[in-house]
Amino acid sequence: MHVLVIGAAGMLGRKLAERIAADSGLFGCDIDRVTLADVIRPPVPAGLAGIARAIALDLGEDGAAGTLIAQRPDLIFHLAAIVSGEAEADFGKGYRVNLDGSRLLFEAIRAEGLRQPYCPRLVFTSSIAVFGAPFPDRIGDEFLSAPLTSYGTQKAICELLLADYSRRGLFDGIGLRLPTICIRPGRPNKAASGFFSNILREPLNGEEAILPVDDSVRHWFASPRAAIGFFIHAARLDLARLGPRRTLSMPGLSATVGEEIEALGRLAGEKAVRLIRREPDPAIARIVASWPADFDTQRATALGFRAESGFDQLIRAHIDDELGGRI
Repeated sequence: MHVLVIGAAGMLGRKLAERIAADSGLFGCDIDRVTLADVIRPPVPAGLAGIARAIALDLGEDGAAGTLIAQRPDLIFHLAAIVSGEAEADFGKGYRVNLDGSRLLFEAIRAEGLRQPYCPRLVFTSSIAVFGAPFPDRIGDEFLSAPLTSYGTQKAICELLLADYSRRGLFDGIGLRLPTICIRPGRPNKAASGFFSNILREPLNGEEAILPVDDSVRHWFASPRAAIGFFIHAARLDLARLGPRRTLSMPGLSATVGEEIEALGRLAGEKAVRLIRREPDPAIARIVASWPADFDTQRATALGFRAESGFDQLIRAHIDDELGGRI
């Protein structure tokens, strides 16, 4: 099997590559080739030495997608995107990367199939930002996708394209609407949701963190560990069970900022909590207010997708996976 990971230099892309390196039979058959692609050359885990190729390219440039697809990968993970805050701040860049890059990828797959039959499995990462207010108390599988941000609009369009290309048999696609991934390792990024991780990650490292919204803000979360589990399960799943609706809202945990901080206090003590400094930011608050806060994910749960059920679990996952089990 040839596996292609687009967005392999990002946090989830790196973790997925490491998971593939740890188990060559992860997807039910031997993985004998891996391509890791991103705008910067992705790292290659030691366990993939000899079978992995790292490529630096911009998916939005002419011919870039064709270069990747000419190698006819059997399984494609499309994780590449710019984040919500950056897509909102730079309208043109958001559409070029998040929409145009995806459509060029889809078209490259179609063109390859015209030369010789080809229908790879494609796992696409979407977002809960495809939903816009007003929201019900819990968003179910039938709720209208009506985004109120450019990022959400870009992802919603890609969901429709994914379903149509799959309907036409051009690839076998599944879209995963990810919760906000928390706790993200590394340094803060430009995502409007980044503070949800920052207010836990930095205090766990003994550093100060800025909280730009009120403690009462509620949001939808899953850990990086759960996200990798989503990807692997989607790659293995019988997609005939999806029917024509090819994108699923992933399971997660609905919690307030205050509940995040309470969990931090239970696991790391009040010293860590005191490192959170409140600095209201109306722009971030406005973006976050346009996102949903709770979901009823019956379809995904029935299909076997799983996530954490409490914030203590999310924090413990970060401590175990990123801090060697110690604060």
